[in-house]
Amino acid sequence: MIPLAAKLRDMNNNIFIGAGEKHLSFFRKELTGISYIDFPGYSPSYSRILPQYLKLLLDTPVLLFHIIREHIRLKGIISSHDIDIVISDNRFGLWNKKITTVYFTHMPRIQFPSAFSSLEFIGVWLHRIIIKKYSFCFIPDLPGEINLSGRLSHGVKLPANVRFTGILSRFTDIETKENKDPLDDKHNTVILSGPEPQKSIIKENLIDYFQEKKPPTLFLCGNPDGSNLPHRSGNLVFIDHLPSSAMRDVIKRSDLIIARPGYTLIMELISLNRSALLVPTPGQTEQEYLAQRLSGMGWFTAISQKNIGDGIPEDIINHQWPEDIITDSSLLLEKALDEMLKKVKKKS
Repeated sequence: MIPLAAKLRDMNNNIFIGAGEKHLSFFRKELTGISYIDFPGYSPSYSRILPQYLKLLLDTPVLLFHIIREHIRLKGIISSHDIDIVISDNRFGLWNKKITTVYFTHMPRIQFPSAFSSLEFIGVWLHRIIIKKYSFCFIPDLPGEINLSGRLSHGVKLPANVRFTGILSRFTDIETKENKDPLDDKHNTVILSGPEPQKSIIKENLIDYFQEKKPPTLFLCGNPDGSNLPHRSGNLVFIDHLPSSAMRDVIKRSDLIIARPGYTLIMELISLNRSALLVPTPGQTEQEYLAQRLSGMGWFTAISQKNIGDGIPEDIINHQWPEDIITDSSLLLEKALDEMLKKVKKKS
């Protein structure tokens, strides 16, 4: 959402960002000239014991409650702020027939566990119903054979309102700044993200692995409310949060990068021409699929979390994707936004 909001702001649109407090704290540090609304979405909980797909299934009634509640609340927000367009990131209830609404997703096909793959058509059907309630569905990917999301958004019949926007990254058009470097020398970088308890589990596993190894390892802890000052512990350095320009520089200079295969982070790494060792969250089928797919394509290297203690692979793949991905993405985004804004003008 950051590159999208920044681009629309630079096109002289008045931007509001609605999210929960944790996300708003992050956005406030990244974007200026933006208004903010407290509008938290559904946050799925994770379990140390149950597989993630089973935990999500058990939480379905809670999800349905949130969808209905956010749909009702959106009507008041549209009225009180005189909003013309609502763009939402995988929030099922933020459609409204009176204005232009856009639904962002990279997976019209939700990846089911292999034991239940024969039931994926049900998820596709339900997702199509949701997508068709919106004016547009934007998919942050490329439409052809060269793409990131694979079967999550390709090889499935898409509704007529779907548009591909190319990959999006907050690092693509970022302003260059002088940053105080937390590590002047050669280093590895661990990018921590995702929900607890798995975020802490992988952190502890990687601390155990890297604490006696060189070069130093920098842990970006993904806590936007925390400090951007480094905390050192022997050969390890910990930083709660870095602004985008500093984070970009750290990533570009890293020897080795280790991260979860979250779709946003994958797009950001590709925009910086940096590959990484991907460690999917156990039981999160989307991340497990993306790690397997992108490593099979020779774009990234993947390892399961349980195997970290056995050692990090020495043959980490360097990026091997086409150089024109970023250029093509920019053209796709401009085309999609132009169509969206023209639709708004017609309604007005």
